[in-house]
Amino acid sequence: MRIITGRYKGATLFTVPGNTTRPTTDYQREVIFSMYQDYTDLRVLDLYAGTGSFGLETLSRGAAWVDFVEFSNKALAVLLKNIEKLKCSELCHVHKRRVEAFLASATDKWDVIFLDPPYKKNLVNQTLELIYDKQLLKPEGIIIAEHHPGEKIEPEFEPGIISRKQNSRITAFTVLS
Repeated sequence: MRIITGRYKGATLFTVPGNTTRPTTDYQREVIFSMYQDYTDLRVLDLYAGTGSFGLETLSRGAAWVDFVEFSNKALAVLLKNIEKLKCSELCHVHKRRVEAFLASATDKWDVIFLDPPYKKNLVNQTLELIYDKQLLKPEGIIIAEHHPGEKIEPEFEPGIISRKQNSRITAFTVLS
């Protein structure tokens, strides 16, 4: 896994050993970043961060700040190693919390929220509901969700969908009115 472009272009990232996490591949990140490309000076929230590949890519592309939320100790160790490798700790904060608890207490707003929950756990809709209920997305912000194709987006979120890619594995949302 590597950073695709920007100030950290080509940097390889550490991954979590074993099969406990499902890292977003370079190809999947290219699909995601083709949906939304300009991260200059944006605040980004990377939920279920894992190795941090999405948030670190946005920092490489000029994001002002990234909040990473991850609960797994194995993933956190790798995420911290990747942040150290890129020397970008002054541009981000790592929150060791369950996503639900983090969102329930969050008061900030973000320009981009990325979520890539564990597959087949039915967490996408639950996470979207918390984000929308707490109004955590800035006006004209975007949520990008990578999810199992079998995990259908609830009808209440359909009006916010602005793009779907890769057989509905990646869905982009905007603010619901």
